[in-house]
Amino acid sequence: MDSRRKELGEFLQVLRSRHAPEEFGFPAGSRRRAQGLRREEVAQLAGISPTWYTWIEQGRAVNVSAEALNRLAQMLRLTRGERAYIFELAGRHDPLGAAPEEDTASALLSGLLGDIGIPAYIMGRTWDMLAWNKAAAALFAGWLDKKVKADKTHEQPRNLLRFVFLQPSARQFIADWETRARRLSAEFRADCRTRLDEPALARLVDDLKKGSPEFSRYWKQHDVLERQGGQRAFNHPRLGRVTYQQVTLRPVDQEHLKLVLLKPER
Repeated sequence: MDSRRKELGEFLQVLRSRHAPEEFGFPAGSRRRAQGLRREEVAQLAGISPTWYTWIEQGRAVNVSAEALNRLAQMLRLTRGERAYIFELAGRHDPLGAAPEEDTASALLSGLLGDIGIPAYIMGRTWDMLAWNKAAAALFAGWLDKKVKADKTHEQPRNLLRFVFLQPSARQFIADWETRARRLSAEFRADCRTRLDEPALARLVDDLKKGSPEFSRYWKQHDVLERQGGQRAFNHPRLGRVTYQQVTLRPVDQEHLKLVLLKPER
């Protein structure tokens, strides 16, 4: 028996056991052998066959559709984490998974940047720079150290990909620009692979393809690389060549955010 199917079946058993029948209008009764909802009741509420639902709990090789999982998740009142878990176990894409999360960093997380002495910044879903500290502003001189206009209604957010591919000064600032730019394109594709249809992301990719022949070429190659740390070198206008070790962290409660730390190499 496939271990993931077995895990999915056992998880569904636990989920239905924690709900009282009365919550859904079923009589509690004294003839129930186990706590919680019966399989037949779950199947009825989710609009699926009792036999088919039983097979899912038994870990049999049945094809569980995303629509059926969505109904089960809604009926069983799953949390965000529980919902993601059953879709992962079933090997299905969550139809609600592409709903954008709020692309902001909390005041606590942003405030922590001020306590970090090395360059540090927070990126959002499409790699917009949401917050950064003074050390990062000093490193990315001419970009992050610029003051935001009082009326920023039509101002583009500071975005790492727009900086790398559309700002001419980035080619000199980033050591071995072509290698880094190609890798960033592949890392970005990997990071957003499940949400390429999001309007904001689609607009960004379209702008980058129109404004940068290099990005357009890299994007068409469909390279996919997970974001990794490692050495990063820059040609700073005042300090000369500087190198850092990059580390990227994700907050548990907002995993779409990235906290990037750059430790100077001596």
